[in-house]
Amino acid sequence: MPSADPAPAGRWRHDGRVTETEDRERPQLPPDPAAYDSPRAVRARAKGLDAAYIAGGDDPDPEEGLAQERRLGRLLIAMVVAIVASGFIVGTLLALAGLGGN
Repeated sequence: MPSADPAPAGRWRHDGRVTETEDRERPQLPPDPAAYDSPRAVRARAKGLDAAYIAGGDDPDPEEGLAQERRLGRLLIAMVVAIVASGFIVGTLLALAGLGGN
């Protein structure tokens, strides 16, 4: 059911016309003591950062992840080859059966 209130008049921003007429402040979240003491947050504060973002993450075993990426990459390539080859095989069988059109 559509709202009875019409949308407020828009204004131009970097993404074009928007219907918000005022900038709204986000409510502050309550502090999280566990997140404050996390290793990422401690390192970020030591570097003088405001947030606990540190590029690169904390992968405990990057070799296992890379091995899985290689295995899944090979599987992806095999699936693409199988799909393309099956198209050629089906086309050839249809042409040999005389159902190829001409």
